[in-house]
Amino acid sequence: MTMPHIHSSPFDVEAVRRDFPILSQRLANDRPLVYLDTAASSQKPRVVIDKMVECFEQYNSNVHRGIHQLGDRMTTELENAREKVRAFIGAGDIDEIVFTSGTTMSLNMVAHGWGRKFLKAGDEILLNPMEHHANIVPWQLAAKSTGAVLKFIPLTDDGRLDMQSLDRLLTPRTKMLAVTAMSNVLGTVNPVGELARRAHDVGALICVDGAQSVPHSATDVRSGGIDFLAFSGHKLYGPTGIGVLYARKELLEAMDPFLAGGHMIREVYEQSSTWADPPAKFEAGTCPFVEAVGLGAAIDYVLSLGLDQIAKYEHELSIAAHRRMSDVEGVRILGPSPEQKGAILSFTVEGLHAHDLSDLLDREGVAIRAGHHCTMPLHDLLNLTSTARASFAFYNTFAEVDCLVEAVLAAKKVFRRGT
Repeated sequence: MTMPHIHSSPFDVEAVRRDFPILSQRLANDRPLVYLDTAASSQKPRVVIDKMVECFEQYNSNVHRGIHQLGDRMTTELENAREKVRAFIGAGDIDEIVFTSGTTMSLNMVAHGWGRKFLKAGDEILLNPMEHHANIVPWQLAAKSTGAVLKFIPLTDDGRLDMQSLDRLLTPRTKMLAVTAMSNVLGTVNPVGELARRAHDVGALICVDGAQSVPHSATDVRSGGIDFLAFSGHKLYGPTGIGVLYARKELLEAMDPFLAGGHMIREVYEQSSTWADPPAKFEAGTCPFVEAVGLGAAIDYVLSLGLDQIAKYEHELSIAAHRRMSDVEGVRILGPSPEQKGAILSFTVEGLHAHDLSDLLDREGVAIRAGHHCTMPLHDLLNLTSTARASFAFYNTFAEVDCLVEAVLAAKKVFRRGT
């Protein structure tokens, strides 16, 4: 298996980039790839790719079932990956780590497995307009099936939670506060610790969408008072098809399973069944075991760089991108100042639709995201149909920030010629 390069301090981005095979390619127009879409899906280092190939080539076998050497090795690798996840987010017990297909599946497990069982008519679920659809729609379904009511924390003009409204909104009727740790559009970093404390003060639980935050900064579910945490492997430099639901063990024990079938049962009779202990209770069928091992390798890689180093470097990239883009005439940057957000830059360009802008940038080799980013309520609030989004990772460079700005300026010139 290929080992990662040794990274010097301060952050050696060129050494990092050599760990990611895709970043060295040139595109069809012979432009170098400038990948600024990590918030949608991250690129993968060689150590993750190699680890998954190792699994397929050397000991591929279903887990928790086969009584043979391949099955034993694969099961050991899977459970080692589960322990890596546990340590990475500061969970107290390995049985609190459930492997899922991704953040969406994890949030649905909470909304249906917990929400449909414990919510009742008149109970309240507290959301906010910046949430990804995956942390809104499941709660809509849970509310519809139980008679619970959805409430929304308003946003400030610069795209942060209006914390002054919590005294009015958080009441004994509140049973769940569902919130993203970092907005996938605004980049806003929410005060999860304070939100958890205030939710617990009224007897509510907190469910955190960590899809954007977990890959970029340290997470400690116990010190943060987090009851449920969801995140995806493919945004954490790991493979697609694997995600994590963390929940306190007593909550997993009390919840209903979300999917039913093999592995999640203890005993099955003709008219009834009993459930296995967590996490098996929530891992029906064949677990994405190779993907889980790949996620474990990705965690090892991120830890080898250092989360503090990653956060510091990405913050510097974000500051540079905001500063340079704010000088471009006709550009509107969304969200708070860089000091209060992650390395996400969502923006509009006057007179240019985000989709047209993204296409023009792609011709320059710059890959960004365009659309509503699965946040239609937020875009409705902003009176926008779509936005452009550049999202940064530790493998991006300050030169690529310049490429982004220059590509936007070139797109504006193309648009002016067309009109």
